[in-house]
Amino acid sequence: MTGRSLADKLIRLIRTEGPLSVAGFMAIALYDPELGYYAIRQPLGAGGDFITAPEISQIFGELIGVWCALFWEQIGRPDPMIVAELGPGSGTLAADLLRAAKALPAFRRAIRLHLVEVSPILRAAQQRRLSDADVVWLDRTEDLPDGPLIVVANEFLDALPIRQLVRGWRFWAERMVALDPDDRLVFVDGPETPVLSLLVSEELRETSPPGTIFEVCPQALALAATLGLRLSRWPGAALFIDYGRAASALGASLRAVSDHCPAAPLQAPGCTDLSAEVDFEAFAASARASGAAAYGPVPQGRFLQALGAAARLAALSARASPAERERLQSGLSRLIDPAQMGTLFKVMALTSPGLLPVPPGFDPAELMQ
Repeated sequence: MTGRSLADKLIRLIRTEGPLSVAGFMAIALYDPELGYYAIRQPLGAGGDFITAPEISQIFGELIGVWCALFWEQIGRPDPMIVAELGPGSGTLAADLLRAAKALPAFRRAIRLHLVEVSPILRAAQQRRLSDADVVWLDRTEDLPDGPLIVVANEFLDALPIRQLVRGWRFWAERMVALDPDDRLVFVDGPETPVLSLLVSEELRETSPPGTIFEVCPQALALAATLGLRLSRWPGAALFIDYGRAASALGASLRAVSDHCPAAPLQAPGCTDLSAEVDFEAFAASARASGAAAYGPVPQGRFLQALGAAARLAALSARASPAERERLQSGLSRLIDPAQMGTLFKVMALTSPGLLPVPPGFDPAELMQ
């Protein structure tokens, strides 16, 4: 199957039913069960299209494991403890998390690992990586069983389909994907409507000049609401690490990547990864409205350092070869350096409401009000 065959499918669909929203286009391009990017591609690693923090350094996943263990102790060491990862990629983060959990044997015994994954290719990679672990795979977060819960999601929210709204002369319109006279996919603006204007905050809505773009991610907001309800019923937390905006803001962020290089979002659907910046403010607001507490977002670099990144690097380096020490140092630097991933990527925690302690890596002042 090729990206062109998915383009043909999109062209036929648009001819028959009219232009697609950007969210509709992204959903098909990424998640079509036969031709979508995650159905036919292995996106991760040097031979894929991008690399994520767990592949850059084992320290990342190990520190996430430490975070989970510390939070588990904070809420009274429940057993069993559901630990779920959303969009677990190649399974590297989960494997590193489980290895770190062995330092606290009671926590490792309590873990019931669940992976929420829709890609058959990535599920196969996870099964190979985690062949010695007892894992339950799920298609949806809503299918997680009842009980105390810790959710981990690294670079998950940025791959959820977004809607793009465009400021018109009077109201806002939906940005759509249509066909030009040569049957090429192009962006166009739909009709202006006051209903769409209500999706933009009043402050941003009234001060934006024509042509301004505002992005909203309905699936992220729905996920936050689902987790908010879940965390209000059972003790737990959800940790999200992603690139994005601490506060809701104007501007387009939709991007495509192929072979580790920028690409045109409409050029080769099914063959390029699509993502957009996370609106952490909107995500937290949805979770809080449904009952959760929200902390952050804080810079990834600061978060990892607070969990002991330097000490873990020193421990690994003490028994490593010179070449391995250099690899460990460069990998961690990439994750925490403000000029690389240290501030671009941010961390947010959702927790059960009430009198729970502040989750590890955050300060009391970082509780969103």
